Amino acid sequence: MKISKEFKIGIVVTSAIGLFIWGFNFLKGRDLFSHKFELYAVYPKIDGLIEANPLLVNGFKIGQVNNISLMKQPNGEYAVLVKFLISEEVKIPKHSIAKAISSDLLGSKAVEIIYSDSKEYVVSGDTLYAENEEGLKSAVSKQLTPLQHKAEGLISSIDSVMTVVQFVLNDKTRDNLNKSFESIKKAIESLEQTAYKLDDLVASEKTKISAILTKLNNLATMLDNDKGKISNIINNFSTLSDSLSKSQLKSAIANADKTLKELNETMTQINSGKGTIGKLMKNDSLYNHLNDASADLDKLLIDLKANPGRYVHVSVFGKKEKPAPEPKPATIKP
Repeated sequence: MKISKEFKIGIVVTSAIGLFIWGFNFLKGRDLFSHKFELYAVYPKIDGLIEANPLLVNGFKIGQVNNISLMKQPNGEYAVLVKFLISEEVKIPKHSIAKAISSDLLGSKAVEIIYSDSKEYVVSGDTLYAENEEGLKSAVSKQLTPLQHKAEGLISSIDSVMTVVQFVLNDKTRDNLNKSFESIKKAIESLEQTAYKLDDLVASEKTKISAILTKLNNLATMLDNDKGKISNIINNFSTLSDSLSKSQLKSAIANADKTLKELNETMTQINSGKGTIGKLMKNDSLYNHLNDASADLDKLLIDLKANPGRYVHVSVFGKKEKPAPEPKPATIKP
């Protein structure tokens, strides 16, 4: 039997239409040739969840989103009813959670089934608990909100500081600052010149500095070699200090201080004319009497030399001579 050309074209067209319908439904999550059952979840919002997004268990795809529609709740608000088409043989416990998550950094969505501890399993047509993962936008906004508040506070503080700085840095203050900076510049230039001079001095006196350092090194070496002697000297000083602290030096110093105080009192009395020595030093009457007595004694000696016969009588033959007139007694002025 010969097949006509038209029949062949019809079979090809019919097959192509069937493949198109199957592919279209497959892309929409409707696998016409696989075993499947349906589950539902009600979300307050879906945030980018679309049909054909995968349904996952521990990251493994067990189905996909089949249909998304709005439904009106008894309180008058709208919710989103999501229908899942399960294509794998899995047992999902009742009261499990269908959590809408982000599957990649680009924001693509998926639904992750989080198992409950229930021992009973869902059947086709049951409804799972719905839960939304915090979106990237919400997470970023949540993290940036405190930073925004801090930034606003910082900007406000900077504005206040700038206001104060603008108030403080008036024309006079700016002029003073300019003068201060100029003074600092001059001071730095002076320090730079001083450094140059020090460099020149070090370069010119390098030999002397080297000699001084050599002598210091020799001195340090000598001190290190004689550290035993130095230690003995220090010990001797320590022993002498201990001996002095144990001796009666303190009492001797106290007695000397007492003697000096008594001597000071005696000198004070002498200077004031009290006592025998004070009267002798301060009263000149005794000096005058002694001076007059010395003068009368001098006159008596002169008369004795001139007239010794008046005072001394010598008789060789026993002849008595007339007694010489008695000399007048010397007058001693009172």
